[in-house]
Amino acid sequence: MTMDTGFILVTGSSGRIGRAVMQRLQARFGNVVGLDRAAPTPPPPGCSAIAVDIASDQSVRDALGVLREHHGRRIASVVHLAAYYDFLGKPSPKYEQITVEGTRRLLRGLREHFDVEQFLFSSTMLVHKPGEPGEFIHEDWPIEPTWAYPASKVRTEALIAEERGDIATVILRLAGVYDDTCHSPPLAHQMQRIYEGQMAAHLYSGEVSHGQAYLHLDDAVDAIERAVERRALLPVGTALLIGEPETLSYDELQHTFMRLLNKKSSETHSVPGLLAKVGAWVQNLLPGDQFIKPWMIDRANDHYALDITRARTLLDWEPAHTLRQSLPKMAAALEADPIGWYREHGLEPPASLRKAIERERLASVAGATPEPTEASPASSDAATHACPMHPEDPQHSAGNCPRCGLALEPCHPQEPGHA
Repeated sequence: MTMDTGFILVTGSSGRIGRAVMQRLQARFGNVVGLDRAAPTPPPPGCSAIAVDIASDQSVRDALGVLREHHGRRIASVVHLAAYYDFLGKPSPKYEQITVEGTRRLLRGLREHFDVEQFLFSSTMLVHKPGEPGEFIHEDWPIEPTWAYPASKVRTEALIAEERGDIATVILRLAGVYDDTCHSPPLAHQMQRIYEGQMAAHLYSGEVSHGQAYLHLDDAVDAIERAVERRALLPVGTALLIGEPETLSYDELQHTFMRLLNKKSSETHSVPGLLAKVGAWVQNLLPGDQFIKPWMIDRANDHYALDITRARTLLDWEPAHTLRQSLPKMAAALEADPIGWYREHGLEPPASLRKAIERERLASVAGATPEPTEASPASSDAATHACPMHPEDPQHSAGNCPRCGLALEPCHPQEPGHA
């Protein structure tokens, strides 16, 4: 795609989905620019990125000014992924500041300074009222979000309809995104509970026959690519549900993960909602970050199975992956490198796993790191030891990590002359 036909703009470009979208669209369209907070890594090859705080009027104005100066005013498609998200369940001012008002200031800036063919908004299937097993949710299903995150998406969808001007818009309501390693917080925590043999792994407060639709990252990117390709053909304001047509129940997920990780499965026991809420509340009083929050108990019975007929018809899109086929890959990734998998998913490894890693470390480094001698003293100012889980917090002596308790490892300074 050249400057004459316009470029692709991707917000939220440093996130997992954003990077994948940029990489795919760059290969297909050429000129792709990302907007996001300053990222620790550069954009994918062939792409460029501009730092922006979408919650700031001035930052958005400045970023759009740089964008126009360096890339021109013609935009073929804006893929708007930037949004706020948490699992606290309660309203946060960030939903309004980032998701809703961030979209408003972006749209107004685009209308004022650019010629935009398409504005694609990444929403969620959770804007819809939950169904029951046997029901398939379609785009005309009642809009009835059940917690703060999808409620912010509902408000943003309405805002886009009001603020779009002459820009053609399309809404993609995505199911929960995962990949072959996992990278889905609900699934990752379910795997963690089973892998560690936690009592909570055998308890559930909802109907185990209920479940939620999921979507592989590659299929999500494919749907976005097809929507961009067909931007001139899609009806303005089209909403599309994007997800796998098969929804696995909680019970199916439990038994599959147990067989994969423990080589056997056992029954999941139902816990009354009130008792489960009390238990979740007590857990959240304990040290550490607890994933299960009391508000989640009320959502345990929510069921989302999708009718994707409209996406099949308008995008000629069909998911190429299934969660069922991907579960063994997730389990294999965890078993191949437990510490790396925990770190990748932001989870704290259990004490038993830390001890096993420590035993392996001691066996591999015994005698390999001599103590400093008088002829070559260690610098008293340099950090000498670091935790393999938290290398960003080095220490000046041997011992245990102050954050997770894992034994510290000796640092290995770079050879002189190396950058």
